[in-house]
Amino acid sequence: MAPGPPRDLSPGLYVVATPIGNAGDITLRALEVLRGAAVIACEDTRTTGPFLARLGVSTPLTPYHEHNAARQRPALLARLARGEVVALVSDAGTPLVSDPGYKLTRAAVEAGHAVVPIPGASAPLAALVASGLPTDRFLFAGFLPPKAAARRGALAELAGVPATLIVFESARRLPETLAAMAEGLGGRPAAVCRELTKRHEEVRRETLPALAAHYAAAGPPKGEVVIVVAPPAAADPADLAPEDLDARLRAALADGLGTRDAAARVAQETGAPRRDLYQRALALGDGDGS
Repeated sequence: MAPGPPRDLSPGLYVVATPIGNAGDITLRALEVLRGAAVIACEDTRTTGPFLARLGVSTPLTPYHEHNAARQRPALLARLARGEVVALVSDAGTPLVSDPGYKLTRAAVEAGHAVVPIPGASAPLAALVASGLPTDRFLFAGFLPPKAAARRGALAELAGVPATLIVFESARRLPETLAAMAEGLGGRPAAVCRELTKRHEEVRRETLPALAAHYAAAGPPKGEVVIVVAPPAAADPADLAPEDLDARLRAALADGLGTRDAAARVAQETGAPRRDLYQRALALGDGDGS
């Protein structure tokens, strides 16, 4: 069904999702908003311009990206103050996910302007549903730090999160990131989702060590990549030896956590009572390993 002429839109900032690969994923409502807006703020006019031209959208574009956001934001807020309709898009997918749109949205809210979500394609959600991993609870962690030490620290923080993890990564860094994940997160089931919705879409589902070995041998792939990792396996506290709990507590304390936070992390990882773990962490912190 082809969209009709644009309806009158109420003034405000419209956060519009665009396709992540397949142009057919644009929604009728998104087209209506993009045609009816006074201006479309986009990351790169060279990407968004040709895409919109193919859809018959001739609304003026203005660049809004991390390098000019501080300068452009006041101009866009001024247009909102005049009662205009401003649409915000990213190069692909849903704005505010790993792009500078968050600051514009926050400023619009603080200024009392309407912020209207126009939902659609999203790479993290597409990867999650394609992964075959649990979807009842998940955490989108964006990009991991590129430097090895910082990446290890980030993975240590994520290790105990009782949820499926979703991570963006560049294809170039994929082999080393998977190796770090296998080391930091163990043999969890995972999926590497590449070129989602595009002609060469691929979802590879294995354990983290197996995925790390595959890409170490095959080398970096081409295209856009999302990594999805299963949550930590639930442990039965009755099956955990005191030595194992102590080792986990020592590792948490060595990561710089205080006794309370260390106990909370190990309780989350194992299901063991937090009060008991806190008392043990105090003893370990005092040097009492007995």
